[in-house]
Amino acid sequence: MLCRGRSRTRRDGDPRGSGHASQGARGRVLQTARAPGDHRRAPAQSGRQTAAPGTARPTLTTLRQQEDSVSVHILGGGQTDFAVNWHRVGLGFDALIRAVLDETLAATHLDATAIEVIHVGNAFGQLFTGQGHLGGMPATIHPDLWGIPASRHEAACASGSMAALAAMADLESGRYDCALVLGAELEKTVPGGQAAAYMGAAAWAGHEAQGTDLVWPTQFAAIAEEYDRRYGLDPAHLRAISELNIANARSNPYAQTRNWSYSDTSFTDDDTANPPVTGMLRRQDCSQMTDGAAAVILVSDRFLKRHSPARAERTAVISGWGHRTVGLPLEEKFRASAAEAYVFPHIRTAVLDALSRAGLADIHQLDGVEVHDCFSMSEYLAIDHLGLTAPGESWKAVESGDITRTGSLPINPGGGLIGVGHPVGATGVRMLLDAYKQVTGQAGDPQLADVTRYGTVNIGGSTTTVASFVVESTAG
Repeated sequence: MLCRGRSRTRRDGDPRGSGHASQGARGRVLQTARAPGDHRRAPAQSGRQTAAPGTARPTLTTLRQQEDSVSVHILGGGQTDFAVNWHRVGLGFDALIRAVLDETLAATHLDATAIEVIHVGNAFGQLFTGQGHLGGMPATIHPDLWGIPASRHEAACASGSMAALAAMADLESGRYDCALVLGAELEKTVPGGQAAAYMGAAAWAGHEAQGTDLVWPTQFAAIAEEYDRRYGLDPAHLRAISELNIANARSNPYAQTRNWSYSDTSFTDDDTANPPVTGMLRRQDCSQMTDGAAAVILVSDRFLKRHSPARAERTAVISGWGHRTVGLPLEEKFRASAAEAYVFPHIRTAVLDALSRAGLADIHQLDGVEVHDCFSMSEYLAIDHLGLTAPGESWKAVESGDITRTGSLPINPGGGLIGVGHPVGATGVRMLLDAYKQVTGQAGDPQLADVTRYGTVNIGGSTTTVASFVVESTAG
């Protein structure tokens, strides 16, 4: 059941908290916010008009695409079962990447000799396994990939999306016509506390979240506190997000939690059934350590023209993308947005960039979205930054059911990171794969009705790196 009841207000009577931007400021989505003495370039590019919340703004890329459009298509892909503990069965990256590559080639009816370039997303390979240089692993396990250009990309939890963006650039430039994008991570090689400490490397090491191995629960608990200070936040809405994603994952055959057991109190404030972690966050507010891989084949228009027209029937096109990066420190992000409508304006900008490049006016033209719920709080912040609600009012979409499978904008119908799992380097690729499956009607039990456009929002670190995609059906 979704939680009911309004978000609690601040003790001073202002639900937004002290120093929050006025209602009128909410229209100034992309205006510059700088900390005192900060003379860096504004996030929004100069010379462009700002956009009202929920409205995509034109970009130079949009104009260039109108003049000389080069489409990037998703031919298909594959995913490993995120419930498998590969280390426990004595297997490593070679077996993991072989498994996802075999599934991807089978799903796309493609021979490995057709692949012209490879991009691998991986964040923590050296820390968890001692294995770096993972760009060389596909050629290691498949002889037909020997000699194919390959590289590894790292941007914390957004590593897979960075691999996809690099592959898109290769195809759009005309350098190659068929790219393998693969994300992989092994996180169960060490005890949970050590694993959490390893992942802290994606923060500003030695400068923030010191004195704890629980770097990311600490960081996202701080984001929850910032939301509470600015707008008011009821933790019950965070619990409702987690419960929904776990419920969605039940019917996903790849989901890590599909067979896990929960009680009636698992998504409450019961300290036994749902123990506190830090701040507002409890156990079920957190995604779990996961082993897994996902891959997609991206191809150009030229590739499709050279191959059977029947191949295009089950393809999708990446019609829009957004990519923004800010500094590592979380507190600096808070200071930079102090006078802004949104806590993280660069997330909002990345979403608007993706919508604009896809030629869409607002988020309501999508039929669903995969968002980055590494914690329930990260999905909560994604809801308002998408434009589904006004800033700080994500609770409304939770209470109304708008984010459910039958809502106005379903979010994470397959379970998201909390339900499916979060092998860090694979997550961005898994999101693209699920978007492809939704728009081509291949999502299985999590399939939504009448899907033609689908979005993704993938973040790395404390939102330091953000990537957003729009994927559209090419049928009809």
